[in-house]
Amino acid sequence: MKKCLILSVFALSLSLLIGSPAMSETNPTVTFETTKGNFVIELYPNEAPVTVANFLEYVNSGFFAGTIFHRVIPNFMVQGGGFTFDMTEKDNKNAPIKIESNTGLKNDKGTVAMARTNDPNSATSQFFVNVKDNDFLNFTAETMSGYGYAVFGKVTEGMEVIEAIEGVETKQYGPHGDVPAEPIIIEKASVND
Repeated sequence: MKKCLILSVFALSLSLLIGSPAMSETNPTVTFETTKGNFVIELYPNEAPVTVANFLEYVNSGFFAGTIFHRVIPNFMVQGGGFTFDMTEKDNKNAPIKIESNTGLKNDKGTVAMARTNDPNSATSQFFVNVKDNDFLNFTAETMSGYGYAVFGKVTEGMEVIEAIEGVETKQYGPHGDVPAEPIIIEKASVND
């Protein structure tokens, strides 16, 4: 009887461990090495699978190396992943993706979202980090003005680096505004083991 009870408890414990998402899987993380320091992003593949898969393709191909944070607006966001230091737009390797903004994830401080044009389904490689809660960027409806911006991750280490980027001097560079006066270069982006 005692032996049977011990085996039953062991079997129940094992099934709980195997069935628990927190124990059986972890979200991928990506380290960005920049000329301002390093930061780490935790990705949310369960909530935004298409966006995360697209982002990881850019990371794994080495696309982000040599791109810059090209748009910095204090008390709003810092944006990168599309231009080189001379403000030449890098050719995207992937087609634009379908927006995944209706997931419950919010554009809160420290979250990472995809940049896009007025077309909700136009995101490719560019991303931004919210430096404050930006509620007006959240999904409200499946309309052109209501889609908002798709959050797919969060900075979990190095938010002080993002804040340092937020504080740099910016200038006009041709048609582009809010460009850091001194380029902030992404030297490498890599998935952590």
